[in-house]
Amino acid sequence: MVIGAKNFTEQVVLGELLAQEIEAVTGERVERRFYLAGSYICQQALVSGRIDGYVEYTGTALTAILKQPVPPVGQRDAATVLRRVTDLYQTRYGVRVGPPLGFEDTFAMVVRGDDARRMGLKTISDAVRLLARDGAPEWRLGVGYEFQSRPDGLVGLEATYGLKFKEDPRTMDLGLLYRALSGGQVDMVAGNSTDGPIRALGFVVLEDDRHYFPPYQAVPLVREDSLKRHPGIQVAMERLAEKVSAEEVQGMNDAVDGQHRDVGEVVREFRRGKGL
Repeated sequence: MVIGAKNFTEQVVLGELLAQEIEAVTGERVERRFYLAGSYICQQALVSGRIDGYVEYTGTALTAILKQPVPPVGQRDAATVLRRVTDLYQTRYGVRVGPPLGFEDTFAMVVRGDDARRMGLKTISDAVRLLARDGAPEWRLGVGYEFQSRPDGLVGLEATYGLKFKEDPRTMDLGLLYRALSGGQVDMVAGNSTDGPIRALGFVVLEDDRHYFPPYQAVPLVREDSLKRHPGIQVAMERLAEKVSAEEVQGMNDAVDGQHRDVGEVVREFRRGKGL
């Protein structure tokens, strides 16, 4: 059995969590194929059979992989998006969407805590109003490569909020975003709501007050033919259902990123705490 993960810390944590739980259920070794370069590569690896499964986020699956438009605001509830994603993966790819792990990891517009307090910034609209004023600070935006091009990314965000910066965003690897924000190279970044450095470095997530981003529930994706060969994978997914909160995954992310702990041990400690 082969479990994949994208190339950022949370994905490696979730890939390790799924792999350890499958090993605990089946007694068989799971190969880790982590640090795959993003959603598109993971999808290609999944449909070609190079991996049996990985953890994805429903909003990412809907827009970036399944190429569906961002739903209207009234159809963005988590249950509706999950049903749509489940149906499309099954009919198009023969892939089962497992039960949600229990948290969402949405895109998040993040600023330094000192700036948020000094300028009274709580929402994305607050930042838009600030940047539109005469004599506004010349803020710079940092984004990851996917956010720059995705249909639920930068272009739609700018259109929804009228968010404008005086220069093009600085595009960089996800691992460099918070370093750039902390060091003053950029003033706002498009991160993820459960990123460990947000809490560790005292950053602030601006509220998406216009509800632009769709739900991003974390869900395992597993090939149906893999489940037939290894039914223990389904048991492992059910054991993990609703077991992980946003605060818990953020804590694991920080343990790996900020405290430089071994991801395997961090996940084992989490599983012990859950009685798994």
